[in-house]
Amino acid sequence: MAERKPIESWLTDMDGVLIHEGIPIPGADAFIKRLRDSGKPFLVLTNNSIYTPRDLHARLSRMGLDVPVGNIWTSALATAQFLDDQRPGGTAYVIGEAGLTTALHDIGYVLTDVEPDYVVLGETRTYSFEALTKAIRLINRGARFIATNPDETGPSAEGALPATGSVAALITKATGQDPYFVGKPNPLMMRAGLNAIGAHSETSAMIGDRMDTDVLAGLEAGMETFLVLTGLTASNEEIERHPFRPSTVVDSIADLVERI
Repeated sequence: MAERKPIESWLTDMDGVLIHEGIPIPGADAFIKRLRDSGKPFLVLTNNSIYTPRDLHARLSRMGLDVPVGNIWTSALATAQFLDDQRPGGTAYVIGEAGLTTALHDIGYVLTDVEPDYVVLGETRTYSFEALTKAIRLINRGARFIATNPDETGPSAEGALPATGSVAALITKATGQDPYFVGKPNPLMMRAGLNAIGAHSETSAMIGDRMDTDVLAGLEAGMETFLVLTGLTASNEEIERHPFRPSTVVDSIADLVERI
């Protein structure tokens, strides 16, 4: 195996790595402080498209994690950048929250249900039958189908919630059209994030708690990968079920503070 270059920039997932059900994971504050003090480029990533980076900055700040707005990268931002590259100034029918609609407005997209170029599906806590029916009809009439992320469930204090991937499967069943997922594990989200901070994959690391999204995305983007056992992948037995492995497995983010 070729020896990797020293890590000059860091990307880390948010849920399961830095926080868990609204509570900071021990060591997360020290990790973020060490990153900021080092001056190295870094990003906190999330596949959740509900919140804007400003919203997430405020939420993390209340938990004692000082992450600047410019160091937060969401699947909504990645989706907006993808659409801006594909069809600048286009139109979209959107199912989602402020994180997604704001990102699309910011690139100059018009949100409409009249012959849109795209149907864009994101995360929301209020999926409605009416909105899904409209999305299905628009796709059947030729709108291209985009989804922010493939996660089938999301976390909550009460247990798992249906997420974008599950709802996308419903639409696919009704239309026969598969969506293009922009968020992790699509390496497009990672590369776009790296470009945003002027970093390169060969000198970057990805930290995550999921093999199927975080580790896979980092691997396919050519990054060194670290898996923490504080989230969804919580045992070596789960790791062994996958045909790929992270570069390193650690108990938690606290074990990586000294690596910066």
